[in-house]
Amino acid sequence: MSSAALQTYGPSMLPTLNLTGDLVLAERISPRIGKVGPGDIVLVQSPVNPRKVVTKRVMGMEGDSVTYVVDPKNSDESDTIVVPKGHIWIEGDNIHDSNDSRKFGAFPYGLLQA
Repeated sequence: MSSAALQTYGPSMLPTLNLTGDLVLAERISPRIGKVGPGDIVLVQSPVNPRKVVTKRVMGMEGDSVTYVVDPKNSDESDTIVVPKGHIWIEGDNIHDSNDSRKFGAFPYGLLQA
């Protein structure tokens, strides 16, 4: 299947996507042909539960330098990384309630679902 309609659940992409019920139409071709880039919203296989797919925003591609807030409660604490080859850096739009690259590090490109 080259596309899918999925309902979103959870606060990690607030305010872009609502807590529950927003429908996301996702196409699965772009990740396979390398047409994903910073700013895109993607579906990624969860590193914690492989049966779960999470919605996040791409912040950096391999070779990019990404500066991120380490602790949202202390916005002065930031770090910069270079995204390793074959990986992407993803974050939820809701910095205060998102499990993403800030917690797990860069995600392997192969975990992209759409």
